[in-house]
Amino acid sequence: MSIESTPPREGTLFVVAAPSGAGKSSLVNALLEREPAISLSVSHTTRPPRPGETYGRHYYFVERNEFEREVAERIFLEHAEVHGNLYGTSRTTVQALLAQGRDVLLEIDWQGAEQIRRSKPDCVSVFILPPSRAELERRLRGRGSDSAEVIERRLHNSREEIAHAHEFDYILINDEFGQALGDLQAIVRAVRQRSALQWRRHETLIAELLAADPAK
Repeated sequence: MSIESTPPREGTLFVVAAPSGAGKSSLVNALLEREPAISLSVSHTTRPPRPGETYGRHYYFVERNEFEREVAERIFLEHAEVHGNLYGTSRTTVQALLAQGRDVLLEIDWQGAEQIRRSKPDCVSVFILPPSRAELERRLRGRGSDSAEVIERRLHNSREEIAHAHEFDYILINDEFGQALGDLQAIVRAVRQRSALQWRRHETLIAELLAADPAK
């Protein structure tokens, strides 16, 4: 007998943060290919686009005065200044997706994650570390898209960012990419099996399993 399950009342909000050069974006993009049921929330930023980045897919690129106006209008669920640029997550977009039962992933920094944890304490947060400081520097310089000054600033700021890793639910070390991706996907799948979510998702099945035996 086929039992139709009911959808969850609200999706899960995943928060992924890392210092620049740890490979966060590559891991997130690969995860989304494996887990198409997760929606990526596209952030607003005052940072200029890098080669290959497009408006609306990677970021919503806006001028600083427009970003500050949106902050004043409480458009953002979280916002922060990172490496001299402003970043923010649309409150309306995230809340609408969660209300539809969609899982949502935010690719943000530790400051934004701190704000999200205060407003949505049931979110699931992951911090990604590089395997070494030398590898972090190699990856940053290997991008070929940032000036030497920007790279030095990112390396300097990485110490403060990493100091907040213990505040997250999970910490992954991105040494071997396939292993790190598998670990990230395992977190997502484990979260989806939590009893509270499964109880809501399968109310019909559970009600049948708990029902009294019919009179014989």
